[in-house]
Amino acid sequence: MNGSGGPGAEDTSEAGGGGSWQPEAVIVSMLFALIFLLGTVGNALVLAVLLRGGQAVSTTNLFILNPGVADLCFIVCCVPFQATIYTLDGWVFGSLLCKAVHFFIFLTMHASSFTLAAVSLDRDLSREQVSGHPLSAALRELRTPRNALAAIGLIWGLSLLFSGPYLSYYRQSRLANLTVCHPAWSAPRRRAMDLCTFVFSYLLPVLGLGLTYARTLHYLWCAVDPVTAGSGARRAKRKVTRMIIILAALFCLCWRPHHALILCVWFRRFPLTRATYALRILPHLVSYAN
Repeated sequence: MNGSGGPGAEDTSEAGGGGSWQPEAVIVSMLFALIFLLGTVGNALVLAVLLRGGQAVSTTNLFILNPGVADLCFIVCCVPFQATIYTLDGWVFGSLLCKAVHFFIFLTMHASSFTLAAVSLDRDLSREQVSGHPLSAALRELRTPRNALAAIGLIWGLSLLFSGPYLSYYRQSRLANLTVCHPAWSAPRRRAMDLCTFVFSYLLPVLGLGLTYARTLHYLWCAVDPVTAGSGARRAKRKVTRMIIILAALFCLCWRPHHALILCVWFRRFPLTRATYALRILPHLVSYAN
């Protein structure tokens, strides 16, 4: 199999075996095809709904639109190439795409995680605005489409900053008579870069999600008296609570195996065999399905 995809990836051709297709290659191809189909259709529908009739003019819809664009770019530009990494013996797309595909993977990953953090902050500001906060007038002026577009521009700028180094992280080379796309940096530099990616694309956004959604949940359950508000308010609180928990949990759970695997490879012994190679594929599938 091709040698791309993270720490120790330069040895994956040894784990992949010979040149004939294995049954697991067919299964992986089908799973990637399913992710591509559902991701393309789902994100395209989200964009169509938001863009139809100018519905994407509110701050919330703009923030929802941004990860839809990022995810659609990832699905179209990255998933097909990533599928070949786990199914073909070598890299067949040239040196430029070797660098570009991995750059786009991390660019869209950072953009999505930063946007989720921005959405959670926007929801927190919206709660403060409607709860009679002394600064509600200032919050109303802050939560404008113009400022949302500025925040989205900042998100993509930060995403470019954090993903730019991946343009040199990978390179095309010959390994064991195969052309592979694999990490070019030394192990200490790769470990530092992977740790930086973990902290800024997962750990900090998750902490931000947890803090802002905890404040929102506290408001929903404590600020409104269910006795005076009636059973309708109680049902509404349960519905919003369930939605918030699902939103945060999906992001955390789907990306956790990916980052946990990288940390495990760097800080614990992780021998590369067919069994462990399968464990490397599963976190990628789960995170891409997110």
